Amino acid sequence: MSCAGTARAGKRFSSMIRKLKSGEFRLYSRKKNPKTGKRRNLGTFSSRKAAEKHERAVQYFKRGG
Repeated sequence: MSCAGTARAGKRFSSMIRKLKSGEFRLYSRKKNPKTGKRRNLGTFSSRKAAEKHERAVQYFKRGG
């Protein structure tokens, strides 16, 4: 398993989901774009649970599911 996240409070913590000042959560790609040096926005969600659900869907799609 790669070191994409760290464990906090016994739960997997993904650093690619960040809370915005508006209270929403934004999902970013794990890799930085070499041209811009920034991470790609993969969506903004009203809850962290929704962002995690979308992250799982993205990973499933990337693995040829």
